[in-house]
Amino acid sequence: MIKILRLTIVVPIAVLVSLNWAITTARAEDAECFMVTSLGKVINLSNLCGDQSAKATLTRGVFQVPIKRHQHGVPIIDVTFNGTQTFEMLVDTGASSIVLTPQVAAAVGFVPVGTVKINSATDRGVETVLGHVASVGVAGAVIKNPEVAVAPALDMGLLGENFFKDYDVTVREKVIEFRTRPQQ
Repeated sequence: MIKILRLTIVVPIAVLVSLNWAITTARAEDAECFMVTSLGKVINLSNLCGDQSAKATLTRGVFQVPIKRHQHGVPIIDVTFNGTQTFEMLVDTGASSIVLTPQVAAAVGFVPVGTVKINSATDRGVETVLGHVASVGVAGAVIKNPEVAVAPALDMGLLGENFFKDYDVTVREKVIEFRTRPQQ
């Protein structure tokens, strides 16, 4: 035999108000520029606050870094070495490695380990010094002890594939996103 039970739940108004406040707060935290009216309605004020997308942020495995400008169509961002020194670098999705200028290499404690011949879009078989730095970071995404090359002919360093190999990279209008790939 099946019995059908009907339940009536009595919830005090204070609990409903608390639940409404918690829901409003969660929505408000998702927006970067907002206000909450006296009735608890969240109003998006992004159009008044300016562009919030150009901030460096970390959201659930997504690292965003502002694009400072472009050089021949290639985005330039700030890259931090050893957690303390920041230099502008080109984000070069065609470069297989991080490549430093001699000035940046000297400033960040580059440790040479040998030489290697590299090919670029303009030169073939160029001998360059190969080595390591303690760390390279972008907006919270950090790799430790990466292999880097030093190229005297460059005016600006390149952030290459060995930095973002574990990320899906999306170049947007004003930011670059490094999205952590799931471990396989």
